[in-house]
Amino acid sequence: MDTAQIRNKASRIDLFSLKSMQMRTFHMTWAAFFLAFFGWFGIAPLMAIVREDLDLSKAEVGNTIIASVAITIIARLVIGYLSDRYGPRRTYTGLLILGSLPVMGIGLAQSYETFLLFRLGIGVIGASFVITQYHTSVMFGPNIVGTANATTAGWGNLGGGVTQMVMPLVLTVAIALGVGEALGWRVAMIVPGIALFLTGIAYYRVTRDAPDGDFRELRARGMLPPSDESKGSFWSAARDHRVWALFLIYGACFGIELTINNVAALYFHDRFAIGIGLAGVIAGLFGLMNIFARTMGGFFGDRAGIRFGLRGRVLFLGGVLLMEGLALMFFSRMDALLLAIPAMLVFSVLVQMSEGATFSVVPFINRKALGTVAGIVGAGGNAGAVAAGFLFRMESLAYQDAFLYMGIAVVAASSLVLFVRFTPRVEALERRRLREVLAGAPPSAGALPEAAIEGSAGGK
Repeated sequence: MDTAQIRNKASRIDLFSLKSMQMRTFHMTWAAFFLAFFGWFGIAPLMAIVREDLDLSKAEVGNTIIASVAITIIARLVIGYLSDRYGPRRTYTGLLILGSLPVMGIGLAQSYETFLLFRLGIGVIGASFVITQYHTSVMFGPNIVGTANATTAGWGNLGGGVTQMVMPLVLTVAIALGVGEALGWRVAMIVPGIALFLTGIAYYRVTRDAPDGDFRELRARGMLPPSDESKGSFWSAARDHRVWALFLIYGACFGIELTINNVAALYFHDRFAIGIGLAGVIAGLFGLMNIFARTMGGFFGDRAGIRFGLRGRVLFLGGVLLMEGLALMFFSRMDALLLAIPAMLVFSVLVQMSEGATFSVVPFINRKALGTVAGIVGAGGNAGAVAAGFLFRMESLAYQDAFLYMGIAVVAASSLVLFVRFTPRVEALERRRLREVLAGAPPSAGALPEAAIEGSAGGK
């Protein structure tokens, strides 16, 4: 589906307004992703109790960490295609409602095997990220799309930090009401499950696919090409080496964040001998940086794009990714709690800025297959988390050494930006569209020659 043909994209973010469809969608997408993230990682801060209740070994805990992110690789690829074909509104609604079921059902697990299956099922909800980025990309213009993408994703990722703090409190309330720990963690997971189900209904009622209506309506009016064209655009994007470079890059930032969300509470609990509640609060600080950090990545990506073009966006991404890797290596060497916390926060800001910078580039790779590109790149985050997860299931490898190896891998991944290039023609076309938006004129991207649009899929 050619997103270049979508009209009336917003050129600014009116944060405190709900009047326009663009801003209603903006707020609905980040809220939905926040709750999806909350449900996705709701069990993570309770793992010390689950480990004891189900008698899990370190390898089995590692396997559940891998399961929670592995299935999301496939889910994100599928969801990207479905968003192109059926629109983000219906796709998000279905994902939220179906995804709520394993979140509520994980309390039924009575063994390692059933717990593993439920964590696998919950991982599907992580595909919500792709729709979040897709929906804001079709609602906002090229001068602000990186900031919009980064903010909705960042505030959504905030759910990963909030859940680290809130779920132990939910468990405490359950225990205070007379429920034991073994039953308490099961009851606690019903809360995010119900929230996801209700949000799925709200998403359908509040949003539309595009500023002027749903894709189905726009296709009926001849304002968008038929949905069948999404099949060809899928393979066009899948053959683009730049998409796979960004796949690996996103694995080196979002994949790392997912891994930290899964292991941080356990790491601080075991390494510094502190209680589950305090470990959850400290781990939650990592995710709380999403309040502003990912937005910063998208904002500075947009600024670099305005000043230096698409190449500026890419080089900014490479620089912040390099700093992320160095910060992670530094954090891994901290032996005192009072030093580990600030080191983690610096690393957190940089990893989330890298994520925002990545999705300030994604909307420009292939406008005819935005969903597919977002799906493949988003899946890279989960692939990175799966790869990192194997480090944390090794009995012979300490967690701090696993962090060191991940940092080295991130530094190496920063060099992949050299493979993300755009043709001079595409650079010129995007600069023209940007000038029109900044001048207040409606962008003419929808009227660009077909050959010019196609060129954005194969830049060298």
